[in-house]
Amino acid sequence: MKSNELLKSDYHEYYGPYIEVLGTNSLNELLIKQLDNFPQFIESIADEKLHYAYTEGKWTIAEVLLHIIDAERVFQYRALRFARNDTTKLPGFDQDAYVETSMANTWSKEDIIKAYRAVRQSTISLFLSFNESQLKRKGIASNSPMSVGALGFICCGHQKHHRNVIRAKYLNT
Repeated sequence: MKSNELLKSDYHEYYGPYIEVLGTNSLNELLIKQLDNFPQFIESIADEKLHYAYTEGKWTIAEVLLHIIDAERVFQYRALRFARNDTTKLPGFDQDAYVETSMANTWSKEDIIKAYRAVRQSTISLFLSFNESQLKRKGIASNSPMSVGALGFICCGHQKHHRNVIRAKYLNT
């Protein structure tokens, strides 16, 4: 599946920027490509910057990175439920509460990379198991329809969005 095959009804408009940032690439290609290039990006961050926030009240880089991992776990879970025709409406999640209790600032780069690789390998395995029909299945999450395929692209686009934010707001100071 390619991102331009998604319909606007496959996801809430809030997620549009995450999907649009990806171009028209194949979902499986994106998932696999990011498995290597995102850890390289994390490795390139200076150790002294890992626990840096660019202003009061903003997350540190470590917190942003762990947020990416946590969100991918949530999106993965939603995709599994919807692909299996579970019609239970799923609630949203409070990303700020997750970050606040994550203890991300005690994590090393190596720990973050290890966790990211484990989660992304699991995401790849899950999405490679879906056929076209399953990728088009929809469920309700955060009071909005969402397709399985859109959730896969959101994993990729959410990561890319935050990588761009880290580059622009955290590393250019």
